[in-house]
Amino acid sequence: MLLKAYAKINISLDVVGKREDGYHLLRMIMQNIDLYDLININKAKSGINISSNKPYIPTDERNLAYKAAKLFMDKYDIQGGVDISIRKNIPVAAGLAGGSTDAAAVLKGMRSIFEINIDNEELMELGLKIGADVPYCILGGTALCEGIGEKITQLKSFSNHIMIVVKPSFGVSTKEVYQGLDISKIYKHPDTERLIQAVENNDLKYVCNNMKNILENVTLRKHGILKDIKNEMIRMGALGTMMSGSGPTIFSFFDDMVKAQHCFEKFKTRYNETFITRTI
Repeated sequence: MLLKAYAKINISLDVVGKREDGYHLLRMIMQNIDLYDLININKAKSGINISSNKPYIPTDERNLAYKAAKLFMDKYDIQGGVDISIRKNIPVAAGLAGGSTDAAAVLKGMRSIFEINIDNEELMELGLKIGADVPYCILGGTALCEGIGEKITQLKSFSNHIMIVVKPSFGVSTKEVYQGLDISKIYKHPDTERLIQAVENNDLKYVCNNMKNILENVTLRKHGILKDIKNEMIRMGALGTMMSGSGPTIFSFFDDMVKAQHCFEKFKTRYNETFITRTI
């Protein structure tokens, strides 16, 4: 079975509290974009065998796709094994849910291949054990995610908006970004309700002027180059620009394909992982 595992961006990311176990409580609008890994899953005689086109991708239990396969096999007492090949296009350690979306695709693929009669809700509960972004990645589209990411409300689609996505040549540790966040010093939060309204009205201009990611407070302070990327995108005609997740990926929205193409060509000469894509 061949599946597309789509990347996500955050149209907004707010931190509204902290649980006793240290997990941050979030309110965020998530959005799939047309940038994806290809996951090929086949039944095998035994074991979980992972391969990838990128040599730096772990192929053992550190890989979230491996964790997903193991969890699924243990939970539903699957006999035999699986071969999973990952054709990686989504940058890693980028704030685009690359690992989580691969895990989500494996869970969905194995449900089909092994003909296990469960709904998305049960699959999402399983996915949450792997990572907070996995339940959203199972559902996809445009959604409000709350709690640690497990409470998901689907929103009206915000698809077909042109985007440039730039991942600089360094990664960011999500854990370290959250550790560096002081909630008491956040004075300006995104107006999530208004943003939901704008998304549902397909009001790109309002979204671009008001989207906000609280984690920029940490990552942008540490990596000044990200501010430079944002400023340059605006100079090149972007309607709005923001960091996705804990970073370091920066994305921008355009309403003009010529300007977007020009921006893409300029950034591609500097950053290998630059993409021109759309919301889906």
